[in-house]
Amino acid sequence: MKPFSLSVPASSANIGPGFDSLGLAVDLYLTLTVSANNTWGIDQQSEMLPAFNNYKEHFIYQVANQTAALYGKELPACYMTINSAIPLARGLGSSASAIVAGIELANQCCQLGLSSTEKLQLATEREGHPDNVAAALLGGLVVTAYNDDKSIDVCKINQLNIDILVFIPQEELKTDVSRQVLPEVYSRSQAAKAGSIGNVFIAALMNENYELAGKMMEKDIFHEPFRAKLIAKYDAIKRMAKELGAYGTVISGAGPTMLSFFPKGTGAAIKQKLQNTFSSYHIQQREIDFTGVRVETKLV
Repeated sequence: MKPFSLSVPASSANIGPGFDSLGLAVDLYLTLTVSANNTWGIDQQSEMLPAFNNYKEHFIYQVANQTAALYGKELPACYMTINSAIPLARGLGSSASAIVAGIELANQCCQLGLSSTEKLQLATEREGHPDNVAAALLGGLVVTAYNDDKSIDVCKINQLNIDILVFIPQEELKTDVSRQVLPEVYSRSQAAKAGSIGNVFIAALMNENYELAGKMMEKDIFHEPFRAKLIAKYDAIKRMAKELGAYGTVISGAGPTMLSFFPKGTGAAIKQKLQNTFSSYHIQQREIDFTGVRVETKLV
């Protein structure tokens, strides 16, 4: 096996009305450098990675090992250096990136020759929904549907002429905690209204009508009204971002990170104004990653 590196982008899910169906890849990365070795070794070089005591406890190893086993292969011993710029439990798809990395690790080490469709199927079955993993795997803005027969339909949007700001707090928020505040059922009228908002949102994005898209972003009724109380300064951030020209501001994934769409070319100047006001948040201007997972073979 030749040494290789792989990188997987972070992702923001939901984007307002796209609950469990929309994912957006952003340019924060989980990176692995991998080479064959006599025994397993994992060197983590980032504080944004969960601690582990033994390689068999490592989440990426577990995903890779299980993926290899599904295809009747044995994962060979490797030495991995792992780095990450994706904060844990902040609503930026850290677990989805790790799942995609594990599947790709097995694909490369065991020469499985998996297609993107097969990788997405494996990742979705592990994650439980396709939005984050599809964005991490494919890049761009992905619109997904997880069907009753476990098949997945995906449409990728590769053109968004916007600036993106993310508001990352110091506090973590576990996805299961954030899901506990959501209703178990919605009425037919609520579901119809939520569906129409999501439909208009996607149509507006594809027509580059970002003012309308921003309006629809902030009309979600599936999850934002219930999760807002879990997010520090939620209303204040949305209000000031709007005053500074944001098309729309929403919770990223399950939170507590928030995300704003701004007119192209305005993000850098606005970022500093927001940072001065919301000092407890780390506010970043991020780019959309349109490629998804990348693999590069290293020269020996």
